[in-house]
Amino acid sequence: FNSVYCTFLTLSTVVLSTIGVLLGMVVTGQTFSVIMTGTGVVALAGIVVNNSIVLIDTYQRLLESGMDRVDVVLKAAGQRLRPILLTTITTMIGLFPMAIQASVDVFNRTVQMGEPTAAWWVQLSTAIIFGLGFSTLLTLVLVPVMLTLPETMRRRFQSLGNIGDLRSKLGGRSGNHSEPAE
Repeated sequence: FNSVYCTFLTLSTVVLSTIGVLLGMVVTGQTFSVIMTGTGVVALAGIVVNNSIVLIDTYQRLLESGMDRVDVVLKAAGQRLRPILLTTITTMIGLFPMAIQASVDVFNRTVQMGEPTAAWWVQLSTAIIFGLGFSTLLTLVLVPVMLTLPETMRRRFQSLGNIGDLRSKLGGRSGNHSEPAE
C-alpha cells in the first residue's frame, strides 16, 4: 500500500475477526480449542485480510483520480460491497454443514447428522463462520470510516486554525468579552 496506516487497517481486521470468533464460541456454547479453533482463526485471517485488501486497493486506485477522499471511500465501498458479501456468504453457507455436524454418505445417498468424525470440524467451522460474519460487517463499515478519519481530522484542525486566524484579524477580541474602558 505504501502506507503504514493502510497496512495497520488491514491487519486490524484480523483482530476484529478474532473478536467475532470469541463471540461465536460464546453464542454456540462451545469451548475454545487451541487446535481446531486456532486453525479456524488462522484460516479466517487470510479471508478477512483479502476483503480488506480489496477494499483499500480500490480506494487507493480511485484516489489517484483526484476525487475528494470521502467520495472515493463511498465509491470504493459501493464497488466492493457485492464481491465482499458474495465471498463471505458463500463461505459461510459452505461451512454450515460442518458446523451442524452433517455427513453425506455418497454411496447410500443419505445425510447423517451427529457423526463422530464430523464433530472434529465443528469448532473450526464455527470459528470461521462467526469470525467472517462479524469482521465483514466491520470491514464494510469500520474500514471506510477509518480511511476517511485522517482527512476529517485534518479538516477539523484546519477549521480550528481558521478560527484562530479570525480572532487575530479582529485584534484578539472575542464576542463574549468586553474590553475594559480606558
